[in-house]
Amino acid sequence: MKKADIVPFFATLQAANPAPRSELEYSTPFELLAAVLLSAQATDVSVNKATRKLFPVAGTPQAILALGAEGLEPYIKTIGLYRSKAKHLVEACRILVERHGGEVPRTRAELEALPGVGRKTANVVLNIAFGEPTIAVDTHIFRVGNRTGLAPGKTPLEVELKLEKRVPKEFVQHAHHWLILHGRYVCVARKPKCWECAVHTFCDYKPKTPAPG
Repeated sequence: MKKADIVPFFATLQAANPAPRSELEYSTPFELLAAVLLSAQATDVSVNKATRKLFPVAGTPQAILALGAEGLEPYIKTIGLYRSKAKHLVEACRILVERHGGEVPRTRAELEALPGVGRKTANVVLNIAFGEPTIAVDTHIFRVGNRTGLAPGKTPLEVELKLEKRVPKEFVQHAHHWLILHGRYVCVARKPKCWECAVHTFCDYKPKTPAPG
C-alpha cells in the first residue's frame, strides 16, 4: 500500500465506524483481561455467552480465585480449551491478588507475566482498558495487514511493528478495532468481500473478488 493511501484508508474506516468497540462484553479492566484470555481460539460470541453467567458471580480476581479451577470450569465449559484456560485464569488471578493488589497492571511486561497472557492479549488490554496506542495482531489483522499491503510480514510481531510505523498517529487508538472488524466481516479469509469493501481502492490485493451471481 502506498504511503499516500494510508490516511484515506483509515479515514474511510473511521467514517464508517467513528467509535469502534470490542465485541467482547466487559465492565472493568479485569473482566476485559479475563474475556480476552478466554477468547484464544474461540469466538467472542461463545466467550460472551459464558461470561454473562460468570461475571455476575465472579467478576474480580478474588472471586475467581475463591472458585478455583474446578468451580470455574462449569461456567466456561462451552469455550474451547476450557480446562487449561480455567487453570491459567485462576493462576493469573492469584498473581494479580498477591503482586498487584487485585488490580490489572498497566505495563506489557507485567501483563505478559500472567499465565495465559501473551503479547496479543496484553496489547488488547493496554489499548482498550488503558488507552495505550498498541495494536494487537490476531489472525484477522495479520491477514488484512498482508493482503492489503498495509503492513506485510511473516509473523504477527513483524506485522505489529510495521503497523506501529505506518499507522498515522491520529488513527492509532482505534486502528486495532477497525482492522479486526474489517478482517472479521469484509476481508474474510476464504473469499474477501471486495464488492462491498469501502477501502478496496487503496488495497494492493489484485484479484478483487467479484460479487456473487
